[in-house]
Parts: sequence; structure tokens; C-alpha cells
Amino acid sequence: MKGLLLVLLLISSSCVQEQKIGSESQIKLSDEELLDTVQYYTFQYFWKGAEPNSGMAPERIHMDGVYPAQDAHVVTTGGTGMGLIGILGAIERGWITRNQANEHFQKMLDFLEKADRWNGIWPHWLDGRTGKVKPFSQKDDGADLVESAFLMQGLLAVREYYKNGNASEKDIAARIQLLWEEMNWNFHSRGRNVLYWHWSPKYLWDMNFALEGYNETLIAYVLAAASPTHPIDPQLYHQGWARSGEIKSSAAGAYGLALQLRHQGAEKFGGPLFWAHYSFLGLNPKGLKDTYADYWVENTNQTLINRAWCIANPGKFKGYGEKLWGLTASYSITGYHAHRPDSDNGVISPTAAISSIVYTPKESLQVIRNLYETYGKKVFGPYGFYDAMSPEHNFFPPHYLAIDQGPAVSMIENYRSGLGWKLFMQAPEVQAGLKKLGFSFSN
Repeated sequence: MKGLLLVLLLISSSCVQEQKIGSESQIKLSDEELLDTVQYYTFQYFWKGAEPNSGMAPERIHMDGVYPAQDAHVVTTGGTGMGLIGILGAIERGWITRNQANEHFQKMLDFLEKADRWNGIWPHWLDGRTGKVKPFSQKDDGADLVESAFLMQGLLAVREYYKNGNASEKDIAARIQLLWEEMNWNFHSRGRNVLYWHWSPKYLWDMNFALEGYNETLIAYVLAAASPTHPIDPQLYHQGWARSGEIKSSAAGAYGLALQLRHQGAEKFGGPLFWAHYSFLGLNPKGLKDTYADYWVENTNQTLINRAWCIANPGKFKGYGEKLWGLTASYSITGYHAHRPDSDNGVISPTAAISSIVYTPKESLQVIRNLYETYGKKVFGPYGFYDAMSPEHNFFPPHYLAIDQGPAVSMIENYRSGLGWKLFMQAPEVQAGLKKLGFSFSN
């Protein structure tokens, strides 16, 4: 299959490819047309696919309808935040009007202001109809610091986008500012030199999950240090996250590529690729350095190691190679799995290479083009590429997850324009928080 039957759709000055899913074509897209197409359809997850009452991103969308009907109203705080830069990019590209976006953000803020929070921190999941917590697990039924950090990372980009706008836009910025000020990051330290992920109104601190690096949770410390009202002491970062320097590694890495940090549980080859994505949708890794790492080098090397593993293909899985690589957490043949080198079952997660386009543009474009042109409708639907695929297992579920679609659409925009990075990094509190933790950075 060379691709999908396409009809050119001109929206403003941008050329987006509209598709008739299920058909075939010999039309060859340029790289820009291909990125327009993938970005446009992935953005739709957060636009047409948004939960109608709240405007929030649904946790999942299954095009085959196999999940329970009530799940259609389960929205994700972190996943919503990850897609917000994609919505801003859609405004800039003329796919939606500024007024349409304003209405959408007002609806979302109406919901978030009334939704369950504890010390200003939202849960992982909410019921989009009521704003009540939907437990992620038995004891994960309260405040989720990390998912709330992912949400606020995106909201601060929105605040920066709107803060000098018209009256309605300034109102959006002011409402975000109040939500930001109400987040009590210090509460999640429990009086210790580390942050904790979960607090439950019923089980309190029973989950006892300390945020220690290196993994995807760096953004929580950056925002906690940047808080205008409840900032943490830098010692939480250095003694907790960095484990008094033990986060550093002199032996990690593979394929001639070094890792500066000990990736929790995956030191040699690095963790799943979402570790290079989630904290860096707004936080610009270019030029970002602290006592422990150069984060552009770290994330690029982690991506290249992940790619090299797939090319070496020790499991001899069908399809793997330069045009099909990318291991991260996604749906899997066994339900849900945090795929990574040395924990590889033959499942490729399209978001892995797509969201890595900022680090490996040519290599990621090879994967995007191969997925689109070779596999076509088996892997691409109304909200972009499906969450997971495997030629080895003939596994092509038409399923989406917000936490995978969000990084894909936002990182494509960052690659093309740097929009999310520019907005988040210009926030004065973010700059102050980074300096407080000892970071040097460019903005």
C-alpha cells in the first residue's frame, strides 16, 4: 500500500491532507505535507475527540468500541495537559479560530475549577460529567502530583499565549494563574526532602511513591520550585530527585552512546521513550543543563539507543529496522506494557518515534513515512496513528491513549515552530524555578 486516498484541504495558508480511510492511493506526500497530516489528525483527538461537557481529553478512544461505555466520560488530567500545545499549534496553523479555542479553554477551566482537588492538586482521572474523581486504582483515588504537573505544564503555555490578548483571553490567563497559585507542592513533601506522587483522602500516603530520578517526573520538581505560592526548597530536588548525586551514572548506555543518568530499572539501555517526552513538552531540553546532566544529550542518546536496539533486533521481530523502531509505554499484546530495550515483546508504539522528532528528525520521519505509506489504514485513523502495532504478532488495534497522542502532537509542533518551548520557557516563574534548582538554560 503506497498510502491513503487523499483530498487536499486548504485551511488558511496551511495544506493539510484529508483522507478517506480505507482507500488506497499512489499520492506521495512531501515531508511537510506528511507532518501536516499527522499533526492535524492527532490534534483532533483533543478537539473533536474531547469529552463534550468538560472539554478535557478522554483517557482512551477505541474505534472498535470494545471498552465499557462509561469510559467515554473518563478524562485524564495529565493527558489533557500534554495536548494543549497541540491546540495552540492548531490556532497558529489556522485549523481552528482563536475564538473557537477561547471557548474551548473557557469550558475546560469551568470544569477544572469545580473538579475534585486536594491542596490544589487534581487526581489522575476525573468523570467529565461531574468532575468527581475516578480512581485510577484502589488507593490512587486522590491527588496525583505528577499528572497535575503535566496538566499545569500545558496550562502555563496557554497562559503565556493569552496573557496579552483581548479581555476574554486575559481572563483565561488569569484563571490559569489562580489554579497555578492554588497548587500546594510542599504538601506533597510530607516534611521530607523528596516529593511524593499520591495522596488519598481515604488512604493518605499509603502508596508511598517518592519521586526519585531518573524517569518522567522531572517536570514536577521544576514546577514545584517555580511555584509563586508554595515553592519547595531546592534540597528536595538534590536530595530527593537526584538522590544526593546517585542519579549520575558513569556506566550507563549502549551502542557507543552514553547515558549520564541512572534510568530507574533500565540503566544500561534507558527507560521507555516517554521519559524523554513527558517533562519536555514545555520544558525545552535544548541547552538545559544542571549538575547532573545535559538533557539534550541525554534525551537524544536515549532515543538513539532505543532505535539502535530495534535495528539490532535481538528478538528478531518482523518489521523492525531503520524504518520501524520506537519502544515506549502503550497498549500491548499483554494489555499495557512499558516497552523498552531489554523489555521488548515485538510491539512498536508509533508515539515513540513521532514524539522523538525533536531529537531525531530524519530518523523519526523515516518511521512516520513507513507507517503511513506501508501500513496505511491499519495504523492510521481519525485521530492520527493508533497507539500500538506489531507486524510480528499481526497486532493492529484501533485504539488511542491521550498520554501518547498528546506528546506526539505537541512535539511535532515543537519541532516545526518551537511554540510550546517558547511559551513555557518565557514564563518568569519557570525561569526563576530553574535557576533555583541550579539549571542553565536557553529560552
